[in-house]
Amino acid sequence: MSMIGNYCRVNESLLATICANPDSISDFLYSDDDQEPNRSRLDIDKSWHAIHFLLTDSQWEGDYPLVCVVMGGECIGEQDVGYGPARYLTSQQVKEVATAIEKITASKLLEKFDAERMNQEEIYPHGWRNSQEERDYIGQHYSSLVKFFKDTADAGDAMIVYLN
Repeated sequence: MSMIGNYCRVNESLLATICANPDSISDFLYSDDDQEPNRSRLDIDKSWHAIHFLLTDSQWEGDYPLVCVVMGGECIGEQDVGYGPARYLTSQQVKEVATAIEKITASKLLEKFDAERMNQEEIYPHGWRNSQEERDYIGQHYSSLVKFFKDTADAGDAMIVYLN
């Protein structure tokens, strides 16, 4: 099994509804109904931990707002949606994160890429190599994530973050 980083854009009203009934989170996340206006998703595959590590220089912690890119936000209840509970970022937090990561290009992020250190720090999915293919993999997912945060912030929406 793989651990996949996922993001779901939601408006504040829908987020409030979900937070008021946290037991509904799995039904919401795993519903095939993407007809909700402004509900879009992003899957960054297994790059989530590498992106977090390269942004924060930490396995699991980090400073605000960069910690929120992958590991941040408030839990939506306690229900396990794959690998722990889903978390959310308010529209204000999304704006703050978007502003912070917009300043960090993929090439700048990848200057910190060190496969040996990432393996020592047990950065998922383990077995990193100093290859262009792995750099491209992280860089492409990071660029998609930056765009997703920017688009979500521009729309004034909130975000749900989860691993499955």
